[in-house]
Amino acid sequence: MEFWWRAIDVREEWSAHALSCEPADRPATEATITALYAMADEPRPEFVWLDSPSAAVDVLPPSGPLQFPSPVENRIATLRSDLRSRLDARIGQHSPFETSNPVAAVESGRPAKSIVDPLVRGALQRSIRESVAGLIRAEIGGVELGLRWLGQHDVDWLALYDVHQRILHTEFNPRDVLQVQLWSTLARSCGWWWARGNQCFVTERPLVVRVAAERLHSGSGPAVAYPDGWTVHAWNGTRVPPWVISQPTVSAIASERNVEVRRCAIENLGWPTFISEAQLSLVAQADDPGNPGYALQLYDLPYSGSRLLLAVNGSVERDCTRRQYGLHVPPSFSNPVDAAGWTYGLTGAQYASLQRRT
Repeated sequence: MEFWWRAIDVREEWSAHALSCEPADRPATEATITALYAMADEPRPEFVWLDSPSAAVDVLPPSGPLQFPSPVENRIATLRSDLRSRLDARIGQHSPFETSNPVAAVESGRPAKSIVDPLVRGALQRSIRESVAGLIRAEIGGVELGLRWLGQHDVDWLALYDVHQRILHTEFNPRDVLQVQLWSTLARSCGWWWARGNQCFVTERPLVVRVAAERLHSGSGPAVAYPDGWTVHAWNGTRVPPWVISQPTVSAIASERNVEVRRCAIENLGWPTFISEAQLSLVAQADDPGNPGYALQLYDLPYSGSRLLLAVNGSVERDCTRRQYGLHVPPSFSNPVDAAGWTYGLTGAQYASLQRRT
């Protein structure tokens, strides 16, 4: 299945562009955006370079009102939307089919285009658009940023059409190919950008991007850092405040209200260290019938009025490890198996009859 492996190679090429920490190619960026402005019947804009997406909050004008002629950002958005519609029409209708066995999928009659869609676009949507760009956007907060384009983080759809051209030999209209090349140049050249009338605001690429198992992650500092010092901290794909990475302590964990942030801080500190420093009392321990070879441990949590069930994930993570995790359960439980069943809406006896939980 040569197309499968070649599609993975193309996907990884685009992933490398998305995670690039090289300085922006400003001449290429400005020439390309000027070409898009020309397609929207606008002259070359004044370029304002920013050192991070967050810096746009203080300087970005609001999007223009809906009027005729429509604001340039709306016209550029329409250009790209229409382009993608034409490209999709040329590819033809298909139902994306995710598989780890392309030979069997093809033999069962699945077309290659159905297989490469989740392999390329779906994978990059998860690893780049959602995990990287999504956490950057979340760190900025609820500020309205209006129409924007993601530059290097816009690779999911570009990679798919690249696979169709280079590997599946789909023939697109030459004019559409030229426009795809413009968007591809931006993905290889710059960070996020905003078109606002006769000005265009463009961000530098980050200085640091750290990922693990296709998720934004760093246990030793920021997962993303920009030239102006603005950062994003993340633990296995979850955005966290800096203390979770730099100084996770029992007191900070106990006062944290967000359960996911608490989980990340404990994982970084380490469950044995947390249990020891928090002076948790072991109530009971039992073999996990839903996960043979691993144990269930039930602890008192004096500061929360509940108990903590410590278990090991029944399935492996993307990095091939099994994550240890803790679940809050009512203080009435004294049997770890009963507590584990409760988390699934089962009795202890029902949980004990499971072949293997996830």
